[in-house]
Amino acid sequence: MDRSEPRDSLSNVAEYSVSEISVALKRTVEDTFGHVRVRGEVSGYRGPHSSGHAYFALKDDRARLEAVVWRGTFSRLRFKPEEGMEVIASGRLTTYPGSSKYQIVIDSLEPAGAGALMALLEERKKALAAEGLFDEARKRPLPFMPRVIGVVTSPTGAVIRDIIHRIADRFPVHVVVWPVRVQGETTGAEVAAALAGFDAADGAAVPRPDLVIVARGGGSLEDLWGFNDEAVVRAVAACSIPVISAVGHETDWTLIDLVADRRAPTPTGAAEMAVPVRADLEASLARLGARLKGAASRSTDRKREALRACARALPSADQLLALPRRRFDEAAGRLARALQTSTQRKRAELNGLRLAPAALARRLTEARR
Repeated sequence: MDRSEPRDSLSNVAEYSVSEISVALKRTVEDTFGHVRVRGEVSGYRGPHSSGHAYFALKDDRARLEAVVWRGTFSRLRFKPEEGMEVIASGRLTTYPGSSKYQIVIDSLEPAGAGALMALLEERKKALAAEGLFDEARKRPLPFMPRVIGVVTSPTGAVIRDIIHRIADRFPVHVVVWPVRVQGETTGAEVAAALAGFDAADGAAVPRPDLVIVARGGGSLEDLWGFNDEAVVRAVAACSIPVISAVGHETDWTLIDLVADRRAPTPTGAAEMAVPVRADLEASLARLGARLKGAASRSTDRKREALRACARALPSADQLLALPRRRFDEAAGRLARALQTSTQRKRAELNGLRLAPAALARRLTEARR
């Protein structure tokens, strides 16, 4: 035997191409499961695709089966699928070679009762609502212009980039990201710990936010299940910082949406709620400044006109002093004449009292007598 010859060339195992294996598996699955009825919970349903086909999954507590309803069949269904509902689907199993998946092509669909997750969610919702955690009276207004915004989300992905870019475009502020897993068994505990951490921040190691955004992209009910965790709901209710919930798309809902102070339809919508538009504020300030300047100018003009009107109504200085001046002149004339008359009278009286020797002798004689 030639030692240089590869050992694999001596094997008698048949060799297949990827396409051959895929076709063989597809034929085997379709021949074995020609027509089946499958009971499971609808998961990941977002309505019909733009093509008219509907894609979702059927799942139970241990497995998940991809499902598709073609456009022609979907229009004939008496019962349309809904997220979280337990259904009985009839169809045939096949494979999708492009991604090595098997799926059921549904021909008919009928309801089989509410799904286990939806039933659990409704039960938890009623219990927490009975405690008053969802009351509108306990929800707080958002700060108009926060200086620091905390974001609880995955540090990678489009969600955090969309939030940061939107805030930067509208009104740049300090954004602090608390990284958490947004899917999986630890999601609830990590999100609750993040909210408690932001609430306990003293501003030294971690800046204390004025507002917190809890965000995640869209997904199926089980993908978002961590945000239905009771620990998350209680952490939001106990947080002294206003919280915006931005979990999933607008059609998705979780328990954190009900307890948060505000719910945003998307993470980008949460960023728009969080901060105003700086350009709009500057324009408003400019308009208010112009109005204030115009009002001050008009007020000064009105007061100036009022002063001029009052000045025109008042008499002139000559008119005001004419009568006192005349009285003064008349009093001065009378004073001069009175002084002259009094002097003459006093002089006459003095002349009458002038003593003569003959009169003095006569008085002496009379006095002796």
